[in-house]
Amino acid sequence: MRTRRDVAIMLSTTFVVWWGQRMTAVAMPLVALAATHSPWATGLVGGMAGLPLVTSPWWARRGWQRLMSGRAVALVLVAQVLGLLIVPGTALAGPVRWPALAATGLVSGAASALAGPAQRGLLAEIAEPLGPYAAARALAWQDFAHRASMIVAPALGAVAVTAWGPVPLLWCEAAGVSVGAILIATVRGRVRHVPGAAKAEPGPTMRAVLRRYPSIAVAVAMDGIGGLVWFAFTLGLAVRGAESHQPGALIAAGMTGYGVTSVIAALVCPRLLHRLPWLATTATAYVVLGSTFAALAVCGPSVPVVAAVAAVGGCLTPFGNAALDALISARTSGAERRTAFAASAFVHDGAVSVGLVAGGTVIGLAGSTATLAVAGVLQVAAGLAGLGWRLHRRTSRRRVAPVLP
Repeated sequence: MRTRRDVAIMLSTTFVVWWGQRMTAVAMPLVALAATHSPWATGLVGGMAGLPLVTSPWWARRGWQRLMSGRAVALVLVAQVLGLLIVPGTALAGPVRWPALAATGLVSGAASALAGPAQRGLLAEIAEPLGPYAAARALAWQDFAHRASMIVAPALGAVAVTAWGPVPLLWCEAAGVSVGAILIATVRGRVRHVPGAAKAEPGPTMRAVLRRYPSIAVAVAMDGIGGLVWFAFTLGLAVRGAESHQPGALIAAGMTGYGVTSVIAALVCPRLLHRLPWLATTATAYVVLGSTFAALAVCGPSVPVVAAVAAVGGCLTPFGNAALDALISARTSGAERRTAFAASAFVHDGAVSVGLVAGGTVIGLAGSTATLAVAGVLQVAAGLAGLGWRLHRRTSRRRVAPVLP
């Protein structure tokens, strides 16, 4: 009973924190732009938040291995709250300058780089005693809790910005993370400590874990390619909408179609995950998503068509993400599991950051249509390569299997 309670609390924490973040996603850029009148400053928070992530393999290894309880993760979330309060607190005293924007990005980004993998590792560890595939199902439900805020929260945020302005929403985001910290602090379960292991041990490196588990490495690589080209969907549809004199319409249609089906799929996924071949599922999800990108490049700037095509892409994406988490939770344990989750977050989120930074330039040079087409081909190629590697691996194992008398 206690274990199920802890799992429910951790899922609630994910929902509350992401609800706050999605509601206020538009607020920080508006505050930065209004305070500094500089597009460069507007992107400063995102850039500074990504810096701790891309450097996390060098500074966060010990931290991931020390965050073994709900209270420990709660302390990191408290640090994130303090980082989120820098900008609205500064706004009370006067104009917001770039040092405040940089500081809030660095502090909150560092806290996210620590807390994200730690939460997934702790959730898998707590859920594992509930039975076979329980850890994989819990992580799939966490993805649903993450996606459940995708549809309603941004719309509420837009209404709130119009009614109250952006600064009050920044206080709301900090309040949401604070509630998450309070919730996860009540979790009684903790990661089981291996007897004889030193508490100061930094844990295995990401490279060592991925080398030991090649199937996880292949899935993480596909996820990284998907993250790298994600900008083609978001920025590409935004640019195409502006070019077709429908500013905001195509990206809204695409995100709505994708969001609705991905939430539905995430709701179904935990019930089917144990029946699926995990690596093949991840690969198939990227083949379908890449085909969606290519189809968006071909279809015209029609709002209903874009929504329908994007909806196809959202059908399998949660299954691919859940299958990757299931691979990690089933094949690793202890310090290796925490490092594997950190590697997954590092590769995917780091690739997304790189893609977003370079995406505007790429679209400006190649155009939105060509960018979507190439991004689709890359994802399809990555998925097919993953399926090919899996087939080769299975064939090789059959050849070397001993013949029993």
